[in-house]
Amino acid sequence: MQTLYLIVPLAPLLGALLAGLLGRLIGRRGAHSVTIALMIVAFGAALAVFRDVLDGNTFNGAVYTWLISGDVRFDIGFLIDRLSATMMVVVTFVSLMVHIYTIGYMADDPGYQRFFSYISLFTFAMLMLVMSNNFVQLFFGWEAVGLVSYLLIGFWYTRPTAIYANMKAFLVNRVGDFGFLLGIALVLAYTGSLDYATVFGKVDQLAGMNIEIFGGHAWSLVTVICILLFIGAMGKSAQFPLHVWLPDSMEGPTPISALIHAATMVTAGIFMVARMSPMFELSETALSFVIVIGAITALFMGLVAIVQNDIKRVVAYSTLSQLGYMTVALGASAYSAAIFHLATHAFFKAVLFLGAGSVIIAMHHEQDMRNMGGLRKYMPITYATMLIAALASAGVPGLSGFFSKDAIIEATRLSNLPGAGFAYFCVAACVFVTALYTFRLIFMTFHGKERFAVGNAHAAQGEHRDAHADAHAEHDHSHDHGHGHGGRPHESPSVVTLPLIALSIPAIAAGWLIGPVLFGNYFGDAIVVAPEHNGLAEFGKTFTGVLGMMTHALFTLPFWLSMAGIAVAWFLYIKRTDLPAVIAARFPLIYRILDKKYYFDEFNEWFFARGTRCLGQGLWRFGDVRVIDGFVVNGSAKLVGWMAGIIRHFQSGYIYHYAFTMIIGVLFLITLLFMQA
Repeated sequence: MQTLYLIVPLAPLLGALLAGLLGRLIGRRGAHSVTIALMIVAFGAALAVFRDVLDGNTFNGAVYTWLISGDVRFDIGFLIDRLSATMMVVVTFVSLMVHIYTIGYMADDPGYQRFFSYISLFTFAMLMLVMSNNFVQLFFGWEAVGLVSYLLIGFWYTRPTAIYANMKAFLVNRVGDFGFLLGIALVLAYTGSLDYATVFGKVDQLAGMNIEIFGGHAWSLVTVICILLFIGAMGKSAQFPLHVWLPDSMEGPTPISALIHAATMVTAGIFMVARMSPMFELSETALSFVIVIGAITALFMGLVAIVQNDIKRVVAYSTLSQLGYMTVALGASAYSAAIFHLATHAFFKAVLFLGAGSVIIAMHHEQDMRNMGGLRKYMPITYATMLIAALASAGVPGLSGFFSKDAIIEATRLSNLPGAGFAYFCVAACVFVTALYTFRLIFMTFHGKERFAVGNAHAAQGEHRDAHADAHAEHDHSHDHGHGHGGRPHESPSVVTLPLIALSIPAIAAGWLIGPVLFGNYFGDAIVVAPEHNGLAEFGKTFTGVLGMMTHALFTLPFWLSMAGIAVAWFLYIKRTDLPAVIAARFPLIYRILDKKYYFDEFNEWFFARGTRCLGQGLWRFGDVRVIDGFVVNGSAKLVGWMAGIIRHFQSGYIYHYAFTMIIGVLFLITLLFMQA
């Protein structure tokens, strides 16, 4: 079985190396064939491992020792339990679907082989992260997904906006990763180990320790470690205020947007906190911090999605909001509900992103929903699958998102942690907001009047705009799959629609597993919850099965908020399409704040970017020009010149000048001797 453990991450790595290093030799067909084949191998191995784990077989051990420093071992090792096995299946399945979809979406791109290499490498990094049994390998996977995301977001490197976006993602994640690294350093300093099992075995000792960050103020060591680790999660999982990089990641091609937002990278922080549950359960302060940050992210990022017109950005802000739900669940100690929502969200969010890409192809790479409308008759498969995903996202009973989202809302309501009341208000209100912006997307894109001009060339306006216009002018994005600049939109090819259909199935049915996953001790010892924090268990006492939960939902607030959101979206974007503009004009301040995303980008640009530039200029002008060049370099030269100017008067060449100097010197020495005596 250990061979299968190795196959899961190494198969995508091999595919990445073959497509990346031998891309020109094996060509486009060879690149996608080898990477997809190896992803199938990885997915099959993950399924076999998952079945073995369900039979009660787990594994925790090192497979390679990197180095030994004193008593500390730096190992590459795997922890295979129900938590990691579940993540392995989700990651490999979604990644496989994205690989297949990429064949159609990137068909005309000159960086075809490079893109397949990157997404396989991305999958390898995420798998190493979720399979790790120690903080060293966790940090390796953590940084690797960040690095590859930098390459993928800036994949179209000739576009200034793409370069800006990948640099932004890289820098914001470094802020979070700094906290993450400090947390790991404290773990090593106080436990002497980086192995999960060893560290978790000592958490009770850590709970009684304090640390002074500022003189005279003692902090609980466990609280400090957990908050620092969560700061890392705030960067990777795009939580307020480190969320600003995620919407800009839309500058990358749509397949990688789906992979980042659905199953990899942004879910890394959620997984990490769930894995660290034995530590987080010992600090109510850390849990309260987590639940409040998640609540702010869920509601306030969802509100921004309401005013977005770019179809991909609507889905991006939806991801931010749903990640907030998962974070709230973590703060409420409902770790299993967070992972359950992570899985269901991976399926319906992948459908939304890949469906958005299908629409972009059909619309000749137009992304503005105001230039769409009436597409359901042209794209029935894309419409049907996106409608399923939208219903799941809105929490309509019967679909996967309903079960996981309602479990989070109920666990939050039953939590007794400080901040839980605020979090419940945010996640409940967000049900209405989610339904509103999700069905705003559906109605503006697929319903109503056709707002696109047949025969117009929109290619210059959309996602591939100037992608390789300078470097690869010979490649024409106008052939195949509806890329043409003329004619009506039509359904995408099967290589695009089949992954949509395949992902729609778990988007419908995955939620039906709520009973065994949340209330059947599915995760076992992988997740630890203190009895006093177990609001999810209280919810489980009233759980009467899938049908019972669906029936009961008809009499609960979240259901009616969801229905209200869908109804308002229908009224505003089908019945009275003039009202959104009227509302925006009536409340210009609110609209401007949402449209500007709460001015976070402007603040960061003014305070951090401009502040850094001003600091650099100040250090240059004062430190470099005045101190180093002016005082040290030029000052020492002037001092030497001044001294030389004085001394040269004694080197005149006249004997009597030298004699006079000698007499003065002798008198000076005699004076010193008498003074000492």
